Amino acid sequence: MKKVAIQGIKGSFHDIAAQKFFNDEEIQLVCCNTFEEIFESIQQDSNIIGFLAIENTIAGSLLHNYELLRESGCTIVGEHKLRISHSFMCLPEDDWDTLTEVNSHPVALAQCRRFLQAHRNLKIVETDDTAKSAEIIQQDQLRGHAAIGPKYAAELYGLKILKEGIETNKHNFTRFLVVSNPWIADEIRERAKVNKANIVFALPHTEGSLSQVLSIFSFYKINLTKIQSLPIIGREWEYLFYVDVIFDDYLRYRQSIDAVLPLTKELKVLGEYEDGKSTI
Repeated sequence: MKKVAIQGIKGSFHDIAAQKFFNDEEIQLVCCNTFEEIFESIQQDSNIIGFLAIENTIAGSLLHNYELLRESGCTIVGEHKLRISHSFMCLPEDDWDTLTEVNSHPVALAQCRRFLQAHRNLKIVETDDTAKSAEIIQQDQLRGHAAIGPKYAAELYGLKILKEGIETNKHNFTRFLVVSNPWIADEIRERAKVNKANIVFALPHTEGSLSQVLSIFSFYKINLTKIQSLPIIGREWEYLFYVDVIFDDYLRYRQSIDAVLPLTKELKVLGEYEDGKSTI
């Protein structure tokens, strides 16, 4: 049985994505309050696998998680893209005319803005986790309270779903990264299927430094799917560049890394893995 650390509790989108990534395997969840705790769990037990959101098609990148990953010493061994669909749920005894308050994570609330605008009578209260909001309503029997979160959370905590699919944008996906201690990486990923990598590097503060690197990747036919820059704290106007690349020839990809190495500073491969699938 694999031990998987997630941010949130059972019934959260992290839980759903982890279950789908590991498919029919039995997993034991290690529930964490913060993303920092995921990496702390891995440090305490090298057999724990971390599962964390890194990007949403609407909310954008979780920038802090890039830094946590770079500093952790962990390696990326996989990814999963999950379609995010929100449901509106409450205690079985409640209904539309008895509800006065809605609870959920601020990102989930933002993703359901149009629905909430149509129900202005509801007081909006931000919480730390979508599934936790559902669990608290059930545990404390909070009459008049509703939660926004995954349909699975309603099923898990015995709540009634009043409406499904309340998210404003139906093309709402979150990309999750699977991370581990480097020593157990090959136990999780399939080396033969590796076709994607995450790289981070700094560049000298000179004209054309980034375009030179990008030209080399282009020469080796490496497809850049994302590039994200973050400032380096304490070094004014210097940045770290986080780059996702996809390739169909592993040797050519490694040659491209060797070619850009002299042009960069602090280059580090954060992980090599199979391009993740999207699921509903």
